[in-house]
Amino acid sequence: MGWYRHHWQYVGLVIAAGVLAYLGIGWDSLDIPQRIMLGSFIVLLMHEFEEWGWPGGEPAVLNRVIPMASPINKMIGAGANSANFDRYPTNANSAMVVNVFAAYPIYIIAAVFPDQIWLGLFAAFFFWVGQLIFHGVITTKALRYPYNPGLVTTVVGVALGIYYVYHVESSDLAGLWDWVGALLLLPVFVVVVMFKLTFTWLADENSPYPFTNAEMRKWGRAVRGSLAAPSAGKPEPPDARTV
Repeated sequence: MGWYRHHWQYVGLVIAAGVLAYLGIGWDSLDIPQRIMLGSFIVLLMHEFEEWGWPGGEPAVLNRVIPMASPINKMIGAGANSANFDRYPTNANSAMVVNVFAAYPIYIIAAVFPDQIWLGLFAAFFFWVGQLIFHGVITTKALRYPYNPGLVTTVVGVALGIYYVYHVESSDLAGLWDWVGALLLLPVFVVVVMFKLTFTWLADENSPYPFTNAEMRKWGRAVRGSLAAPSAGKPEPPDARTV
């Protein structure tokens, strides 16, 4: 498990290749909602790789930039000035749990049960709208930079989600309660998984699962630039610890 905590995003690429192969082989036997959901799952895996693998940089963005430069810090209760920014508020364990064990099942279930349109609306559309707000607005503003890791795949995910909405609406597959269910699931996911699980329950300023020095320094130029103003005149926290 120790190896997987720092390499799950690379394993995700292998899974994405497998799903893509399955999608290609079984294309004719899959209905359109299943094709879209499998495609959205592939985009999710690529999205996580963009955030945490290449170009990477999400550990520094979440632990240094967002807490210091955004009012979201007050919402999640993160330690904005923690010297242990290599493990707080997020750490290698919480990143793995949230991105793999919390996210994967939603997409897998939505693909296996394509008739559950409410779940498809959440996974294929509303989830990506939330990511667009985070990557396109909150993180971009905090970094003062037009790109951040995860933004490119977010745009792809939103585009695929719009097509899902178009299909289920034009095919009269989505009813009022499907939209209600998807909308109700959104705040539950945001509060329970993103805020509570990530920034409270699995957050530990003395976590034994720090990010490696290499993980903290990925895509570091823009991150360091964004920290120049907030940290002016203050000593820099020690380098991230290598494990």
